[in-house]
Amino acid sequence: MALRMEFTGAVLQLGALAVLFSGCSPEPDVPHVCGSQDEFSHLSQQLQLTADSQVLSSISKLSQTLHSHHLNECDGAEPLNCTAAQAPENGGLLCVSLNHRRFCKPLCNHGYDFMFLRSSRLFDECSEQTSYTWNSQYVGGNQLAVCSKSPVTVAGAKTAYFPKEQDCLQSKANNTLHAALMEQFYRELQSAGHQGEPHSTCHVCGHMR
Repeated sequence: MALRMEFTGAVLQLGALAVLFSGCSPEPDVPHVCGSQDEFSHLSQQLQLTADSQVLSSISKLSQTLHSHHLNECDGAEPLNCTAAQAPENGGLLCVSLNHRRFCKPLCNHGYDFMFLRSSRLFDECSEQTSYTWNSQYVGGNQLAVCSKSPVTVAGAKTAYFPKEQDCLQSKANNTLHAALMEQFYRELQSAGHQGEPHSTCHVCGHMR
């Protein structure tokens, strides 16, 4: 609501300025009761810059709010003793719960690769078997992976990267691609011996840098 009010305020200011100057007459015998054309042009430019700044600020705030909400998507998943895993910057996570165990698969965007070799490590787990901590390469927290800019991708498995033209957010927005990524993740879990009905699934993306 506050963001909409900021934008609306800028629009109303522009409208009021237009009305103010719409009654101005260029005739020399008419009393000068309004600003000159140069003043009008200058004020219009200044107000446009202000409006643009407010719009950009509003968009930035909205983006941050939506991203914060998006990052909370995995909160409250079973088992509750596990903290939500942290989505890597320039990448994301696919997460699912199976038989009271939480699994998350890190993926990097195209043009980024994992800091540590994990070609045979498709996902990480948090469950009673891991003392409700993530069995991550980054010990003692909820960070599962780091995606660093790289011209080649060699550290992860072939399925551990988002498609070239579809980063994490775009993949999430594409229902067909999102479903295919989750289905691949399910197959990888089953191949590792993890059976059961998947639930509490989520797809979260880290910040783009």
